[in-house]
Amino acid sequence: MAVTGRFSRLDWLILSTLCGATFMTGLDFSVVTVALPEIGRDLRFGSAGSLQWVATACLLPTASLLPFFGRVADLAGRRRLFITGVALFTGCSLLAGLATGPAMLIAARVGQGTSAAMIAPTAIALMTTLFPEGPQRAKALGVNGAVLSLGFVLGTLGGGVITSGLSWRWTMVILVVIGTLVLAGALTLLSGTPDPRVPAHLDVPGAVLASIGLFALVYGVTTPAGWAVGLAVVCLSAFLVVERRHPAPLIPLPLLNRPTVKWSMLAGLITLGMCGGTTVLLSLYMQDVLGYSPLATGTGFLAEGLTALVAGLLAARLIGAYGKVRILAAGLAVQGLGTAAMVLLPASGGLGLLLVTSGAMGFGHVLAVVAFISTMTSGLPDGEQGVAAGLSQLPQFLGAIGTAGLAAIATASSEALSAIPTLGGLHAAMLTAGLVCIAGAVLAMLLLRPNPATVERSHATF
Repeated sequence: MAVTGRFSRLDWLILSTLCGATFMTGLDFSVVTVALPEIGRDLRFGSAGSLQWVATACLLPTASLLPFFGRVADLAGRRRLFITGVALFTGCSLLAGLATGPAMLIAARVGQGTSAAMIAPTAIALMTTLFPEGPQRAKALGVNGAVLSLGFVLGTLGGGVITSGLSWRWTMVILVVIGTLVLAGALTLLSGTPDPRVPAHLDVPGAVLASIGLFALVYGVTTPAGWAVGLAVVCLSAFLVVERRHPAPLIPLPLLNRPTVKWSMLAGLITLGMCGGTTVLLSLYMQDVLGYSPLATGTGFLAEGLTALVAGLLAARLIGAYGKVRILAAGLAVQGLGTAAMVLLPASGGLGLLLVTSGAMGFGHVLAVVAFISTMTSGLPDGEQGVAAGLSQLPQFLGAIGTAGLAAIATASSEALSAIPTLGGLHAAMLTAGLVCIAGAVLAMLLLRPNPATVERSHATF
């Protein structure tokens, strides 16, 4: 591949295949969330709590197995694991579409979550090894971020349309079709790609402790369950002790301690946690305060999705001109200002303000996501790209901590306010999310310390 930002036809085909896989997993999450009520009625789920397991059964294995599969990708080969993940995801999607009851559907969702944990780190690791660091990699990650945001928007809109006009089962059929196309592309286009492997054994104790710890952490935050959070603290603390002594650790601690890795992870946790949590708040605002229908609510997210798409397409140029850290800080700042301005959203009307503020949030968020992954994976040898890619995807799922925190602020503030309590609580949580993002922008500039002499500049033609 050339070192310029221009892609050949083969580059675009490979990137489309990798982005198609991440699009598929992103679409799955949003489309199922919208279809939950219809799924509950059709399969006769006993309660809202049991129905929530349709989403949770996919989220938990994905979050808990990311570090494990990130390391397996380095040891056993990224192309092989990517193809296995796509094939498994496609098969489990078919099983979910054919489900005759809650148990069968939840089992299929566990399979989808497990396979998504294979796909997420390997897709990023393949991008960071196939596309050289610099304008090509930034462009590839930018396109991936744009496609992932497009998957969210289309899932939110399409989920309502499909479940209303056809059946929720068609959402799974769409995933099967996409998965089949991605699998065909992977088998055809990735066959000749280099697949570096690390000559080491898998750290089984570290893998077990990390998986249990992350599973318990996400479960404890989303349920919530205090015992699970306690178990997470114990397991993750034990994991760090084991990693210091293991000759071939699951996550090398020197890698985890690199400033570009640990502080980029923090920035990723901030941007993903605050954006995910605010998106939930906006959904509540549109439906509970403005009285929008689910389909109208999906349309209300169009500005966020479209500006996110634009940000993904512009990210490479901006990073090339100003550097990864400055764009990371700028993205967090724009996201923070857009989110904080949501405190002005009224109890009725205000569609223009809603679109402007959510659009700013989406634009800044995708810039921050592309920049933090670019920063996190830069300067690393090929043998560590898989585990780094797995770490870069963790904030997406640990962002549930931010969602839970903002929901708690909204609830507590609503109880303390007498005038329009729901809106008052939402305003308090949105302002908090905005301030956290702005603080994250300041921290990014201080902790990552961009050096003007080393700012990357791209003279490539896109």
